[in-house]
Amino acid sequence: MKTIASFTVNHDKLEKGMYVSRIDGDVVTYDIRMKKPNQGDYLGNGELHTIEHLFATYARNSAFSDSVIYVGPMGCRTGFYLLLRDSVSPEDAILLVKESFAFISLFEGEIPGSKRWECGNYLEHDLPAAQKTAADMLHVLRDWKKEDTEYEA
Repeated sequence: MKTIASFTVNHDKLEKGMYVSRIDGDVVTYDIRMKKPNQGDYLGNGELHTIEHLFATYARNSAFSDSVIYVGPMGCRTGFYLLLRDSVSPEDAILLVKESFAFISLFEGEIPGSKRWECGNYLEHDLPAAQKTAADMLHVLRDWKKEDTEYEA
């Protein structure tokens, strides 16, 4: 079997940030790396779940909602994938991610989709941890540009 593209990236060199993982036709997959891989510091399950609910809710209610294909966590718990139509420029994708993290970092109230009938694991959320990670990512992405979205060779 062929090795999939995401497994060809040297995870020992990968830093926190936002990268273009792959392009398939008109769909761009962004790697939103929130934790440095293989360092023993991973997104907690409740934190990951809360980021998923808030990130997806924000992105799907943004000006780019019609171009959002998917927002979801990586199994390794070091980040998220964001799939967008290529009609969203890299600059706008970066802006969307920054706006999403700003939303998460300041969010108060009931987490969208967190009622028993709306979610398969409605009790496992950690808003304070999600807010802390989102604030950290705002710092990481503060000056992020299109040129920064390429993986280091």
